Amino acid sequence: MKIICVGMNYASHNKELHHTLITREPTIFMKADTSLLKDGKPFYIPDFSSDVQYEAEVVVRISRLGKSIARRFAHRYFDEITVGIDMTARDLQHKFREAGLPWELCKSFDNSAITGNFVSLENLNEDINRLPFRLDINGKTVQEGNTSDMLFKIDEIIEYVSRFMTLKMGDLIYTGTPAGIGNVKIDDHLQGYIGENKLLDCYIK
Repeated sequence: MKIICVGMNYASHNKELHHTLITREPTIFMKADTSLLKDGKPFYIPDFSSDVQYEAEVVVRISRLGKSIARRFAHRYFDEITVGIDMTARDLQHKFREAGLPWELCKSFDNSAITGNFVSLENLNEDINRLPFRLDINGKTVQEGNTSDMLFKIDEIIEYVSRFMTLKMGDLIYTGTPAGIGNVKIDDHLQGYIGENKLLDCYIK
């Protein structure tokens, strides 16, 4: 099982991090399978970072084997989605970037890929390219996004990634985060929604 992530896929998030907008190709990075945290289990803040930040995203789960998938067929390769959180050790990311080093360790540490409960697109009955989603912390909305604002849509991401690697059943794609990222602290209560469907519920320890 692979966890494939798209960086800088919302212009609003790029601006808040002072990144130049990337429009030619998706920015792809990976998380280890040990990053996965599901079933409402708590997230424990690691001792190697003092600046762990949440990034709420729509996550799709690949439902069939595919390689070099044409965009027009990409919708056949996933049928479930959820809300996920890409936890990032931001202080480590800044350190690695300044040194010109790879920064997998700040993104791919254990339990850094939180996923909510998956729901079938058929039951959701929504346009995948116009999905509103949000993250609440302690009852207050801290991030709101809509898949219509993605720089690269889900079908484009699947087409692009499958040129380089075979997608397998169960692979996850984190599709990028909008503006509103921030720190987590002990006892925070995170709840993620697609529309009014609460799919993610997690405490920080």
